[in-house]
Amino acid sequence: MPPGGYHGQALHVDLTRGASALQPLPESTLRAFVGGSGLGTRLLMDASPAGVDPLAPEAALVVALSPLVGSPLTTSAKFAVVAKSPLTNRITDALASDRFAIELKHAGMDALILTGAATAWSVLVIEDDAVRLEDASDLVGLSSWDAEQRARERFGPSFRWFGIGPAGEQLVRFATISGDNRHAGRGGLGAVFGSKRLKGIVARGTRPCAVDDREAVLALAKDLSRRSLGEGTAKYRELGTIANVLVFNRLGALPTRNFQAGSFEGAAAISGEAFHATEGKVRKHCAACTIGCEHVFRTRDGKPVRLEYEGVFALGPLCGIDDRETVLQAAARCDDLGMDVISAGGTAAFAMEARDRGLLDEAPAFGDGAGLLALLTSIAARDGIGDLLAQGSRGAAEALGGTAPAFACHVKGLELPGYEPRALKAMALGLAVGTRGADHNRSGAYEEDFRPGADRHAADAAKGPAAARTENRAAILDSLILCKFLRGVFVDLEAEAAAMLAAVTGWAVDAAELQATAERIVTIKKLFNVREGWTRSEDTLPARFLEESLETPEISRSGADGVSLSRRDLDRMIRGYYRARGWNDDGSVPPTRAADLGLGELV
Repeated sequence: MPPGGYHGQALHVDLTRGASALQPLPESTLRAFVGGSGLGTRLLMDASPAGVDPLAPEAALVVALSPLVGSPLTTSAKFAVVAKSPLTNRITDALASDRFAIELKHAGMDALILTGAATAWSVLVIEDDAVRLEDASDLVGLSSWDAEQRARERFGPSFRWFGIGPAGEQLVRFATISGDNRHAGRGGLGAVFGSKRLKGIVARGTRPCAVDDREAVLALAKDLSRRSLGEGTAKYRELGTIANVLVFNRLGALPTRNFQAGSFEGAAAISGEAFHATEGKVRKHCAACTIGCEHVFRTRDGKPVRLEYEGVFALGPLCGIDDRETVLQAAARCDDLGMDVISAGGTAAFAMEARDRGLLDEAPAFGDGAGLLALLTSIAARDGIGDLLAQGSRGAAEALGGTAPAFACHVKGLELPGYEPRALKAMALGLAVGTRGADHNRSGAYEEDFRPGADRHAADAAKGPAAARTENRAAILDSLILCKFLRGVFVDLEAEAAAMLAAVTGWAVDAAELQATAERIVTIKKLFNVREGWTRSEDTLPARFLEESLETPEISRSGADGVSLSRRDLDRMIRGYYRARGWNDDGSVPPTRAADLGLGELV
């Protein structure tokens, strides 16, 4: 019998042959990687050949659940999608929240492994033991939302949908996969779906997964739900993450006009406070969540739009736009077309600066809202310059040549999120070393920058261990899987997470074991990248951040010359991070360290 919370098996679907088979998952593997992004990465290592093109039929995509899915623990209705990214050619894993996770778990699996490519556009239908491909020609070309509504009409409301929009069909390298207007967003997973001619998956199951100690789980769930409504989540419930706009602007950390500045003169107009002053706003919850962090606003024509800070930053200040309606329309367009808002905004901002520099006359200017909306549409359709920009900022910069690569703001091909690295030195390190690329969700290094008493402008040796610790905490949350908005609720994350996992599974797991699990998960992602060609030169930041100083209101008031980050300082922090991980000075993983973590055969 598998441990509590698990079925002990994965479903492997070969889309080329239209065949499926159940694959046993040893308890040792489950315990070593738990679920979510950890288990997904481990399965991807075996299912995807080394050096494979991410859009080739042989490339695998893994949907990984966790032992907490289906339990009463708040925020546990989540799943991870893991693949080799067509945007970065490195590991990518994205999380989404929806009842799709619960239905897939109830269909009798802990993970879904997809390989091959269907002969025609298809929907994968999973209903307990029954697995089949159905024609999706009537869904092709539909937006993410419209395709989901059509699928619900066709299959019935008890099935849950997870699929792509037009951008995924056109293999835009930052296309998303969506369900219930929630998105597995970063790294181009929607393009992987599109390469397999898979418009979507519908799932329904009738096999709940028993937990080991139901009373203990209920008690933990009741306590966690109570605490989830306390001070630790008040920000998310009241204003949501868009509250960050004015805070980051005041700190000179709000990326503006393709990271040419750290503050935006129009920030107040698109702040969380400004959006909440509008009419028609509502607050919503993800499935199995008590927090209710989703803040949904409406465009002038009544379309609901779910906004987070990252979407506002990327489609607002980063593109020089201070009009709320334009930001709402742009976010809605990205959702409908199925594109990651961060990469879409980052690539658009790159194009706008390329126009300023005389390299891309067809691009809109900074501040051109109508031009941004038209550009997003052209990218999803690969029309005109949209075909160039569908590669992302790195690919477009390489194609343009000349000075373009110097102002393409990405790490390993993934566009930067809304944190100005020169003003937040720990976050600069987290962005540089992230296995997924420029990433704020797998590295919470900004927590060190905002820690009371910390000097966020100092590139000191303490930043390395601090960045590693935040990655470890993220690895635990992303593999259990629980929402990161709970991190302020936990007094001792490792101990409390171990108690939950023990109650669900029956394992005698403790905080020390989970800490080792986190190290193992971060390291296996690094080993995947090494297998795919990673070199030390990739752990860096774009030239802009290492060669140009940043003027901020805070610095100007002090009379200083500006905020800067030298290559020497960044390299010193990176070496400290490698040491904290037990890796070599060149960032490689020593065989002895891999063996200590149970990963020796992967080196």
